[in-house]
Amino acid sequence: MFVGIHLAGVGEALKVMMVISGLAVFAILATAVALVGDFDSANLFNIAPSGEAGTSEFLPFGWYGVWAALPFAMWLFLAVEGVPLAAEEAKDPGRDMPRGIIGAMVFLLFTALLVVVLLAGAAGAQTIGASGVPLVDALKVTGNPTLATVINVLGLAGLIASFFSIIYGYSRLVFALSRAGYLPKALSLTSKRKAPMWALIVPGAFGFLVSLTGEGDLILGMAVVGATISYALMSASHILLRIRQPGLARPYKTPGGIMTSAIALILSLVAMTGVYAFDPRAFNYTIVLFVVGAVYYFAYGKNQLVAKSADEELALVLDAESSLDEEEAVIARARPSEA
Repeated sequence: MFVGIHLAGVGEALKVMMVISGLAVFAILATAVALVGDFDSANLFNIAPSGEAGTSEFLPFGWYGVWAALPFAMWLFLAVEGVPLAAEEAKDPGRDMPRGIIGAMVFLLFTALLVVVLLAGAAGAQTIGASGVPLVDALKVTGNPTLATVINVLGLAGLIASFFSIIYGYSRLVFALSRAGYLPKALSLTSKRKAPMWALIVPGAFGFLVSLTGEGDLILGMAVVGATISYALMSASHILLRIRQPGLARPYKTPGGIMTSAIALILSLVAMTGVYAFDPRAFNYTIVLFVVGAVYYFAYGKNQLVAKSADEELALVLDAESSLDEEEAVIARARPSEA
């Protein structure tokens, strides 16, 4: 059903996503209003230290616990990197993309603090740490069972919002890779509504089959490994672009420049290794998938590339778009005479 909405068109998908995301945000804000009166900072530190070296009331599992928790902290922001994939569908990417990315990050930081700090401060860190549905359990512990039931239903909207964001992101990524020749060309075919049809259906079917394993935590860990590797590569690419092409036109410049990207690169690598601390299988399985992808590229994919470089590929895309605009202009001029 979710993939079907995306097949109907990007406008339809984003409208539904906005409504669903609004319901999810309402669930978080309603929970925050209900719990703010029960907040007690002492509840943030009610997990007994494990007794190992370096543990304390503030860090009951020591710095190892922080390291192993990084994959879950990343999940609060995962898929925000999908925002730039809307660049081709934005009216003014140079202006709209920075606004969208910065706005999304600020809003996610706000909701993350509400979930992590307020819930633990109201219901206790130990309760929230052991919970699979933290918003619901926090409301039940503080004596709000009716609201807990409502939030439990609205919480599904949060899951659906994640589905929509990830479906949009993977479809545009697969479409771009296929169009450039890195993946089979069939995956870049579009429907009459200009939706990347097979880039939506094929990965969606694969993801559904993987979900049937019931290994939710493992899949989460693998997703974080893939995300952190991409973050590291994006940071490294930004540094190389700044060094090799200092005169490149940049509608938006990253505050701090290379220094910001260097910090992001280091943090990405640290977060990636945190998955190994949490579940080595997630780390190992993801690396195996990367190796499979590398073998496919060197054995077959590199010989199918549309262009030899990113610059050539961009030139081809812009040329194709220009030709399409000219065709549409010719059609538009011909319509009055036909009438």
